[in-house]
Amino acid sequence: MLRVAVPESQLASLSPEARRQRALRWHDHFDGARLNFRSRLRAVRVLRRVWAGVFNDGTIHAGNFAYMVLISLFPFCITGAALFSLVGRASAREAALRTVLSALPGDVASVLEPVAHGVLAARTGSLLWIGGAVGLWTVGSLVETIRDMLRRAYGTRVTRAYWRRRLASTGLIIASVILILMAITVQVALGAAQETLFALAPQLDGWITGLALSRFAPTPLLFGALWVLFITLCPSDYRPRRYPKWPGALFVTVWWQAITIALPKLMRYLFTYDLTYGSLAGVMIALFFFWLVGLGMVVGAELNAALAETPEERDLLGQADDKRT
Repeated sequence: MLRVAVPESQLASLSPEARRQRALRWHDHFDGARLNFRSRLRAVRVLRRVWAGVFNDGTIHAGNFAYMVLISLFPFCITGAALFSLVGRASAREAALRTVLSALPGDVASVLEPVAHGVLAARTGSLLWIGGAVGLWTVGSLVETIRDMLRRAYGTRVTRAYWRRRLASTGLIIASVILILMAITVQVALGAAQETLFALAPQLDGWITGLALSRFAPTPLLFGALWVLFITLCPSDYRPRRYPKWPGALFVTVWWQAITIALPKLMRYLFTYDLTYGSLAGVMIALFFFWLVGLGMVVGAELNAALAETPEERDLLGQADDKRT
């Protein structure tokens, strides 16, 4: 059987912008029977849209995200160290690095930590500021990768000038450093609370230690950072509050924590990367983790886009409901 290739331009996109354009075209030539099945179960529509977006773009964006994170991680640490020096908190560099690594699985953190310490120790004075400037540009490329991920999920085109996008990316990077400072403060407070609990109830020492409060301390800040990221990088037409952003941020947060906990067990019992990649096994594990995070980012972006229904689309679906009843 011969298969005829269908041009990409002819494939029906399920992005919010494509759905809005179709709603405008169909408004004057309304066909209730054509839309009847679409207005029944919103959950089915949303799942179908998410699946279509992840199937088409998921692996591409996840791979690009993993590559850019691995390239940008150390420059981000250098930029953070430069900003900490600017505000008189140079001693917080090590604590900031621990905060960043605490969001990673142990196998990944153990690979990256010694390299990150060496990178930070090698940069002082003017070299630190030069590295910080280069880091801003490098990490800005990661931010632009996430912006493109959201733009494709919503089906929109680039409308802002390049320099304005880069300036906004720089602002996000600085905001991320501020969030890391907040996470450090929270972890210090939790450490003090644990010590107080140990003193008041020493018999609960094992239970409190097993609870590992500090592991989940950055979770609310991670959710807040992702929520702000989705709002800030979302195409301007879909930035208003009527288009929800928190579902995608919540999914990515839960997904991130789940793979952080599960990946070490999978590496221990299911995969033997050292037999395949030898001395590069640690780097490959880090890339695999960031690929999984990137896949979660794609799902989160597609989920927000799938939940975004424009007034034109809601009006058309409302007509289908009215005609059916």
